[in-house]
Amino acid sequence: MTTVLSFIVVIGVLILIHEWGHFIVARWSGVGVERFSIGFGPVLLRWRGKETEYCLSVIPMGGYVKMMGEENPLEGGGTLTYDPAKAFALKPLWARFLIVFAGPGMNFVLAAVIFTVVLATVGRPVWPPTIGRVAPAGAAAAAGLQTGDTIVKADGRRIAHWEDLERVVAASGGRPLRLTVSRAGTLHDVNVTPRLTEARDPIFKDTHQTWDVGVGPQLQPQIGSVNSGSPADKAGLKAGDAVVAVAGQPVFTPEELMQAIQKRAGQTFEVSVEREGRRLPLTVTANAVKEKNAAGEDVEVGRIGVGIVTRTVNYEPYPPHKAVWHGAVKTWDMTALTAKGLWKIVSRQIDSSNIGGPIQIASEAGRQAKEGPASLALFTAIISVNLALLNLLPVPMLDGGHLFFFVIEGVMGRPLSLRKREAAQQLGFVLLMLLMVYALYNDLVRIDAFRFFR
Repeated sequence: MTTVLSFIVVIGVLILIHEWGHFIVARWSGVGVERFSIGFGPVLLRWRGKETEYCLSVIPMGGYVKMMGEENPLEGGGTLTYDPAKAFALKPLWARFLIVFAGPGMNFVLAAVIFTVVLATVGRPVWPPTIGRVAPAGAAAAAGLQTGDTIVKADGRRIAHWEDLERVVAASGGRPLRLTVSRAGTLHDVNVTPRLTEARDPIFKDTHQTWDVGVGPQLQPQIGSVNSGSPADKAGLKAGDAVVAVAGQPVFTPEELMQAIQKRAGQTFEVSVEREGRRLPLTVTANAVKEKNAAGEDVEVGRIGVGIVTRTVNYEPYPPHKAVWHGAVKTWDMTALTAKGLWKIVSRQIDSSNIGGPIQIASEAGRQAKEGPASLALFTAIISVNLALLNLLPVPMLDGGHLFFFVIEGVMGRPLSLRKREAAQQLGFVLLMLLMVYALYNDLVRIDAFRFFR
């Protein structure tokens, strides 16, 4: 029920904001609006305003704003039932462009507003500048830094959070840094020289060079939830347990814990946890689950049925004026990230099996809802950016297709013929239906729904 309700809320908000963007700019431009619909297909509810009919329809996978005179009313002949001054097709090109762009534009605005509100109220996640893993052959190890050391200053500059240290190291250009560290209540000065190393992007796995000293933060991984009947449940793991080690190897971050479990598919191993001030060794056997990696290859990964969170994360709210700026920056960064992902899928650098559909969105919406309202809001912002960018693709039937036609009209000095536009719309419809079917197929494969037919 949580998953279904979360999906309805997320999709409903995104569609409403998108269509409201078209609607409000159309009204502002003097275009008459015949119908404002959330959803497609048969109408469930309807009510009529002074000029516009408002509808809630059966299929909640989109919506539409039907404007007066979307095709040039002067071409068809016959008697007009509305004022030609309110016809969409007779408005200047710039007005039509703005009306169509307003839909995805409002999705960008929604994302920026959500990011701003969350950053101003909940804040951004920050971690203490305490060292977790120390790379044996890294610059930090050579300088004598140890797990548990807390960085207090770097070149005399106060270090309040781990991100402060990362910024100092990244800007060093390889210049030696003087770090002041707190160890067992005593301050020590240590000189460390960053080295140029290859880092891997956590999302797309691209490699890039960066300055690094060979340390990671100490982000105590904690069990956030345990699925009933799962290997973790049978082993005695409980929500709130802080995981210290897996198979005798210390883990310092949720990512390290997840990787340690994933590489032990079908294996039995020991998980050391801290619970109520005591350390407990628990034996767990990971399930072997087949999943597709970024290259589309089937791989076996270990799963024990737990949700993993960060124990040492804190949140630091921004002042309102800074939250607005960082909300806009976050929206831009998410747009660039989404565009990069789309390009990698189109150019086959990422397998198309990564394309998700409504089932995946619903599943993730339900998971985020369980994490709290802020997590669900951020998920909505991310999907809003995705929706905006997808709608701007130059594909007929999408807003981007209409905008592309307007660009052609601006270059040619006249619109494409109605016959050509209709043919393009039909092609666009077929392409979108194929994409939706493929996305739904991927969703079913992820949940292994086809097992019922085997």
